[in-house]
Amino acid sequence: IHSVLEICSIISSIDRAFHANTWKFIIKQSLRHKSLIRNSLKHSDIYSGLCENILFSLESCLQLAEQMTQSGTQETTDYKLFQRTIKLCRFFANSLVHYTKEFIPFLVDSCSQLHQTYLQIYSKFPPSLHAPVISEAHHSEIAREFLMALDPLLLHLLSFRPFLEVVLSKTSDLSPDLYLPQCRLLISVMDKLPSETQDVQALWNTGSQLPEEIPRMPLFTALFHSLQQCSGELSLPIVLPRATGTEQVEHSATFYHYVCIRLCAFITSLSASHFHLLECSLLETILASNMITTLLAMDAWCFLARYGTADLCSHHTFIVAYLIKACPADCYQVVLLGVLLKRLLFFMSSDHQVKFTELFPPKNPENLLLWQHLSLQALIPLLKHQVAHEIFIMGLAQCQEWLSNEKSLEELPQMNTALSALLSMCQTARETLEAGQRMVLVGAICKLLTVLHVTQVSSVPCLWQAFCLIFQLLQLFIQMLEPQVLIQVLTVQIALIQLNPPDHVLLAILDFLSSMGKPFIPPDFQVQVLSKLSSVFATLLACNNWLIQQNATEAFTQFAEETNHEEILPQCVNSEEIKSKVVGFISKTHHVEETAEARMERMKMENAVLRCHLLGGTADQPPALVVEPSPKRACYSPREAQYKSAVDTVEEALEAVKLLLQRGPPPTWLPKKLETLQMELNSLKNSIH
Repeated sequence: IHSVLEICSIISSIDRAFHANTWKFIIKQSLRHKSLIRNSLKHSDIYSGLCENILFSLESCLQLAEQMTQSGTQETTDYKLFQRTIKLCRFFANSLVHYTKEFIPFLVDSCSQLHQTYLQIYSKFPPSLHAPVISEAHHSEIAREFLMALDPLLLHLLSFRPFLEVVLSKTSDLSPDLYLPQCRLLISVMDKLPSETQDVQALWNTGSQLPEEIPRMPLFTALFHSLQQCSGELSLPIVLPRATGTEQVEHSATFYHYVCIRLCAFITSLSASHFHLLECSLLETILASNMITTLLAMDAWCFLARYGTADLCSHHTFIVAYLIKACPADCYQVVLLGVLLKRLLFFMSSDHQVKFTELFPPKNPENLLLWQHLSLQALIPLLKHQVAHEIFIMGLAQCQEWLSNEKSLEELPQMNTALSALLSMCQTARETLEAGQRMVLVGAICKLLTVLHVTQVSSVPCLWQAFCLIFQLLQLFIQMLEPQVLIQVLTVQIALIQLNPPDHVLLAILDFLSSMGKPFIPPDFQVQVLSKLSSVFATLLACNNWLIQQNATEAFTQFAEETNHEEILPQCVNSEEIKSKVVGFISKTHHVEETAEARMERMKMENAVLRCHLLGGTADQPPALVVEPSPKRACYSPREAQYKSAVDTVEEALEAVKLLLQRGPPPTWLPKKLETLQMELNSLKNSIH
């Protein structure tokens, strides 16, 4: 058998049929004489040969499909060769499955290669950015013939501890293009794990427990960790089979949608003994800095709130509420927990909502910290009116108390909390306020605008937030504002813009401007109001920040549709380029549709930029304490893995620059910047020696 195995490497490129028959002989004889030769076979060599042949055959198959797609024709000869190559893929997949089933105890040293083979296979299919562009028909045929033949392999490997230790390794060093394939592999594991024994499920779900074990992550943690690295691909479509009567058809969903559905399905099968691991993983992910995985964890948690009992939903809601109250007010995790709490409140039963309001009554000032995050639309009608009234009374009292006292800036954060709670109440239950209450509230807010000084924002950062909240509250009651107040608001906004404020301040200003077409402006005040208004719009429409520019365009469009003062519209657009963008947006002009290849290249560049940003964010963090001994198996050290990740990111960034140079002339500053980077590279190189 070993002699025939050596022959295989020679004839592989000469005769495919002979090559396949030779492998068929190797597998058949190995299985037939298993009891006699299992301890003598070179299992690693056989396994390595099968994996290499699978990847080579698949690559050939995809190249043929890509050529047919690019030529736009499907010649009989090409298609027959394509079909023969698929059959070869299927043969090697079946051989790998049979060999694994019979000799799995001997495959310890091959687990790493098998893991890499899985990742390489998944990287060849959408939504991977490195997948070749082939027709849907060819993709379906490959999936039906090859991937389905390979599918049973995972069932044999789930209970094999060395394999799961490789897949869930804490020290695995994946290249950027393999994180999405890792996600797909983990999702496949989640699909099949419920049919395994409790012991096997425990191995995957719990992670390493003892110091002498090879460090591994729990399955949930591994999935979220991988998703952090491929946020761009989550919006891309993935083609999935769907049962319709007695047939199966294909439908498309985004990869995020697919992951979310599979994760929620896995949660329904989770053992009660592992439930705390799910809760910990979801909470840790929400408190992390990656917005995509935070959103996925929230979606999964909300599914849990609907799927589980009312008591479980209530229990989680109260825990999140207590966590928010325990965190410092300026901690960014408070915002994330607030979003989760807002969503969970919608799923609470009416009895539990009553209990929530009794435990955290808005009439208690310290509970406004919670209510600023919540939507009163989640509450039953009777409770909604009660809570809205209590928030109005307490929030207004906090503002009036600050105004009537020494107006200490140290107490401004508490007043901001009151304003934020009032804003949340007005956005979701404004109809509960009577006309007199609205007048009182608007009067208090206008008074705040008078006493707050723009010149102090640089030394008192919480003033930015105060101005944002004031603008947002006044927008809700903009038709009640006197012309003098409108002039005052616009004057303050002009002064703030000159101080280069944070983006969230500019967004609050734009929210206010979008409603400026609604109030009636008396003729005596039109010149002052409209001149200031056009000045603010002109400045923000010309902003280079794409986020501000987009929101400015949307705000200007809404204003243009509602205003009776069309004469000032040209004054807001002070260049032909901006005018063209605004007109295109208003007329809903479609841009040239992006090709699949162009989209993939663009997303590769975006991923490289995002990876640089994330790498920079983690580089400043202190290294974690090592509390586990070094694993016996050779692997990259965490520091070496960081170096490799950083260098991979630099390489991707250089590739992105090359692509940009191919598309058009570079900016004038690029050569000088490249010289600076070259000097830095030389300096780094010299520092190594």
